[in-house]
Amino acid sequence: MNNQRYFIELSYNGTDFHGWQTQPNGITVQKCLDKALSVYFRQEIVTLGCGRTDAGVHATQFFAHFDVVDLSEEVVIKAVGGINSLLPYTIAVKKIFKVADNAHARFDATARAYKYHLHFNKDPFKIDRSWLYKGDLNADKMNKAAELLLNFTDFSCFSKSKTQTFTNNCKITEAGFEQIENGLIFTIKADRFLRNMVRAVVGTMILVGKGDIEIEEVAQIIESKNRSKAGQSVPACGLYLVAVEYPFVS
Repeated sequence: MNNQRYFIELSYNGTDFHGWQTQPNGITVQKCLDKALSVYFRQEIVTLGCGRTDAGVHATQFFAHFDVVDLSEEVVIKAVGGINSLLPYTIAVKKIFKVADNAHARFDATARAYKYHLHFNKDPFKIDRSWLYKGDLNADKMNKAAELLLNFTDFSCFSKSKTQTFTNNCKITEAGFEQIENGLIFTIKADRFLRNMVRAVVGTMILVGKGDIEIEEVAQIIESKNRSKAGQSVPACGLYLVAVEYPFVS
């Protein structure tokens, strides 16, 4: 019997995981998901995710694909509840649906969006879900600096070194800070992201907000293509993958 390709949409709290991707040592989201799928469908299943998230990073929307024997719509709907019962409370499957045999969770994605949360006053309910920043920040300056990101495509200065990517080019279509009560939320959207990129971008914007560097210096940092020129990566706890777009998913 031929296999059918399926997309699975999920969300997870990344606090207790060593990121998405399966690795020899450490519990990962992919490892938990593959185990649950394999147990439920009674065959070995290996998923392929829409990207990687680092240890401690969360996702409110994440997609992966896997192949399994063709299932009826009724079985697919029932599978969501069954698989969720096999997963820890920190991972939730939202839906499973058929896609074309060549559909690819990673390479077919046309855009991704992240949000970074930070707060200014101690709050026990935001532990591991937002970064507590102790100090003052000028959000207006940070937004003006964030606008500069839309003028560039090579973001080598925000990438981890020695990655396996062929290019450090990304097309950013949205970047900015929203002021909320007791904090800020940074939103950034692009066709793709580099390893550690969002956290490095936020760290650089923090330098602007603190007054350590001027807005114009952000352009110079990007043009340098030098990671050491940019700001430090902010903690993983505040970062969320919030949207992944595909031409065939509404």
